[in-house]
Amino acid sequence: MGVDKPHAVCIPFPAQGHINPMLKLAKLLHSRGFYITFVNTEFNHKRLLRSRGSESFSRLHEFSFETIPDGLPPSDRDATQDIQALCQSTKENCLTPFRNLVTKLNDTGGIPRVSCIIADGIMLFTLPVADELRIPEVLLWTTSACGFMGYLYYRQLIERGFTPFKDESCFTNGYLDTRIDGLPGMKDIRLRDFPSFIRTMDPNDFMLNFADQESHRASKASAVIFNTFDELEHDVLNAMKCLIPQIYTVGPLSLQCNKIPDSSLKSIGLSLWKEEDECLEWLDKKKPGSVVYVNFGSITVMSAEQLGEFAWGLANSNHSFLWVIRPDLVVGDAAMLPQEFLSVTQERGRLAGWCPQEQVLSHPSIGGFLTHCGWNSTIESISAGVPVICWPFFAEQQTNCRFSCTEWGIGMEIDNDVRRDGVEGLVRELMDGEKGQKMRKKAMEWKKVAENATKRGGSSDVNLDKLIGEILCAVKY
Repeated sequence: MGVDKPHAVCIPFPAQGHINPMLKLAKLLHSRGFYITFVNTEFNHKRLLRSRGSESFSRLHEFSFETIPDGLPPSDRDATQDIQALCQSTKENCLTPFRNLVTKLNDTGGIPRVSCIIADGIMLFTLPVADELRIPEVLLWTTSACGFMGYLYYRQLIERGFTPFKDESCFTNGYLDTRIDGLPGMKDIRLRDFPSFIRTMDPNDFMLNFADQESHRASKASAVIFNTFDELEHDVLNAMKCLIPQIYTVGPLSLQCNKIPDSSLKSIGLSLWKEEDECLEWLDKKKPGSVVYVNFGSITVMSAEQLGEFAWGLANSNHSFLWVIRPDLVVGDAAMLPQEFLSVTQERGRLAGWCPQEQVLSHPSIGGFLTHCGWNSTIESISAGVPVICWPFFAEQQTNCRFSCTEWGIGMEIDNDVRRDGVEGLVRELMDGEKGQKMRKKAMEWKKVAENATKRGGSSDVNLDKLIGEILCAVKY
């Protein structure tokens, strides 16, 4: 083992949508000659063992896995932990365990000393450790660039009096449709299009202040990485570089990883739920472009009534669908669908607890994607050339929805107060309508641009080389 090679410690925020892009970045660096230590929380490591088995963590040479506690009470629940509690606990409790882990790694013979830290954008307790060791710290913000820019503009929204809201009526009286001018890179943006934590009446709201503080602290890092490509978010990125100069766009990471020659490296995954590959066999039997894929991600929850409205909207559309329904999708209850719905759709509907999403979106039978607009789902749909119906739930999903529908031309939005007629109409338009055809054409155009960005010499490929040469390996270790 070469003890003189660069050693990157990669630590994602402990939620599925953050783990996935960090793992992809870690794979890319490993393929470029880095020794990798990937750090999960103890809670998520136990979930990974249940979903994938211990062999998933012992296949790779010079790619190791470590754990630290998240500071929350022990739990065996197989579900995403409360996001606010995680943000607060990691911020307050993880510095010492992380520092001890890095010290242990540096004291371990036979492996390279830690030469850089790559942390999730909201795991900034890692910054003091990098400072102490005088090594680069790079942040991977797993949001879109436009979503991150929304967080950066929180401070202006507070200073200009747009948030916190004055009273309850602001949620329902059209106030959210207020257009905010004077924000470079965010033309014609409305209050409702900002990441959702502004929707509070409490000036001490934890998530409002956390998002504001953590986004501005990004300037303290050696560099910031985004899983996007220059051509997609050009205006936002140009505006952002005035605030944070050291930005590297290296996405879509899924397309970058497709170029890795090592099959054992490409196949390693960290899904916190067991993936049901049988859904791919079901898709094989469907006609090209005939299936609606439905997945609201790893965090979104809904009421039983909303679940029913989505179900009957899909049923009444008369289109085939593959629907991922997590066990914890419905608030405070099991995700149960009416027996009548199951009977009506048994020939053209497939339900799954979790699935390999990138393979599903790339399958020829998929014609559209009903999504919560998380950034992983959005960039993966762009990479596959699949248009979307958007039902944003929280955080920067609202911003991704806005840009998907108005800037990129690949999406349509469902009203937040979801009704079956609305779902049915949008699914029919997506799959059969003139607007759906235009969106599909636009999605395929973006797919080609994304592929070109990640080809040798493309913008994201060049940026990855620059990130390694200018930041991660700027000095000889």
